[in-house]
Amino acid sequence: MINFNGNISESSTNLLSVNNRGFAYGDALFETLKIVNGRILYWEDHYFRLMASMRILRMDIPMNFTLEFIEEEIVKTLKANNLENNSARVKLTINRKTGGLYDPEKNEVDYLITVNSLNENSYFINEGIYTVDLFKDFFIAPGLLSNIKTNNRILNVVGSIYARENELNNCLILNTNKAVVEGLNANIFLVKGKSIKTPPLDDGCIKGILRKQIIDIINDSSELELNESSISPFELQKADELFLTNVITGIQPISQYRKKKFATTLASSLLDKLNNKINS
Repeated sequence: MINFNGNISESSTNLLSVNNRGFAYGDALFETLKIVNGRILYWEDHYFRLMASMRILRMDIPMNFTLEFIEEEIVKTLKANNLENNSARVKLTINRKTGGLYDPEKNEVDYLITVNSLNENSYFINEGIYTVDLFKDFFIAPGLLSNIKTNNRILNVVGSIYARENELNNCLILNTNKAVVEGLNANIFLVKGKSIKTPPLDDGCIKGILRKQIIDIINDSSELELNESSISPFELQKADELFLTNVITGIQPISQYRKKKFATTLASSLLDKLNNKINS
């Protein structure tokens, strides 16, 4: 069951027009949420990122789009799928209403909520083989639009196909300045000693919700130092650890980049702190 503008219906129902602007022009954005035992993780962070993204894209924010209203709509959708007390993945998509070509006729929006069940409640560390390489066919442009989770994800799609064709678990994306920005579906962190480095938003990485949580944990530690600065590809093989973060997976250690193999010690420690923070 899905939720389109507050109406619950079967997912097979034809609700979207062929002229839907998200489909026709990528004129849409989305939030991916993790639900644990019926609770939305980091809901306020997601909500305020959504509101900021809508403003950047000059979408009209409906008066009823309060934090409480959207949460109620998510919970309603979970209940319709018998997932209100379980763990689930929720995708909240906002698109500008149909009308116009590149220049929209209006800035009003539709919303669509879809859900899928998840097996895991807490995050867990995957210490198996996880190999990455650089994706150098296309590049991200640094800037504010690259920080937003819009429907314009064709680079990520082509990169994912490249990863599959080359038997990689993921790829690292570069920006037009040839700096490492992120993974195909996650933010990246580089560990060297007690220093942890992650690309700044100015480089074009997604303003990740879990990125923020990890940064907060690092900043609260007296033993670790956070450095938000550009990462050169040459730094990757000199790192002690590399790991990726997103809301669904948590922390995914990278075990190998080309011929270099990495430890997972700090990633495991941070994941324990993350789970403690969730359960506190």
